[in-house]
Amino acid sequence: MLKIAISGSTGLIGTRIIELLENKFSFVPLLQSEVDITDKNSTVKTINSMDFDIFLHMAAYTNVDGAEKDKQLAYDINVKGTQYVFNAVMSKKKQFIYVSTDFVFDGASPPYFEDSKPNPISYYAETKYQGEQIVNPPAGGNAMIVRLSYPYRAEYDLKKDFVKSIVSALQEKKELKMVTDSSITPTFIDDIALGLGYIFNDFSPRIIHLVGADSLSPYEAGKLIAKTFDLDKTLIKPTTFAEYFKNKAKRPQYSEIKSKHNTFYKMKTFEKGLAEVKNQLYNREL
Repeated sequence: MLKIAISGSTGLIGTRIIELLENKFSFVPLLQSEVDITDKNSTVKTINSMDFDIFLHMAAYTNVDGAEKDKQLAYDINVKGTQYVFNAVMSKKKQFIYVSTDFVFDGASPPYFEDSKPNPISYYAETKYQGEQIVNPPAGGNAMIVRLSYPYRAEYDLKKDFVKSIVSALQEKKELKMVTDSSITPTFIDDIALGLGYIFNDFSPRIIHLVGADSLSPYEAGKLIAKTFDLDKTLIKPTTFAEYFKNKAKRPQYSEIKSKHNTFYKMKTFEKGLAEVKNQLYNREL
């Protein structure tokens, strides 16, 4: 059984990866409570003591607006931390997977494939792209990059993903303004987990986009969420990208992400992913 070391194992995506794949792989968490990846010596010492075949690096500073205000922390975690972890894994001659984001693209000329040129427009995106450059497959030899986009899942109590946030607001009869003139590519986390299962068994130094099968505007996504969960669609009001993100960190406006390299796992459309989320939540409540 392959041993997968994983940072960010307690997060929105990491917990689900372990839930769905723990019978197929042996997971070795690198816990934030046990090691600070911004501390080089501690990171090297801890990773040297671990037994694993592949290191899945998911730990990151992900607050897009916060990164503009706390640049040092974002840099320390996303760049320095990645460098320390990567170097320690390479010194053990093990395989490394860096989890990145669609935000490395500027959102000006979609669609974006694995070979599209990144052009980060926020500080968060810049730090994630610097992380990619550290890993740099195929030149890195034993490393690869997996980019994700707008992940969502059925249940996770510690943090609301964008689907859960919209459902909660609509259940509370709150009016929501949602953007009509932009696009996102929502990705069902169960698909991410199962797709990674294939990647673990077929590792090669490359970039892969593990993303949902379709892209749509946030406004369309909100309407589809309301429809799926039998909530009031009239609470969702249209707004523009410029208005919604005024005075906030820059985001890619048209984040239509596609994959040339995912030939191994069929990712769900947003509509089918939402149906599965509803099914899982309903069955858990029975």
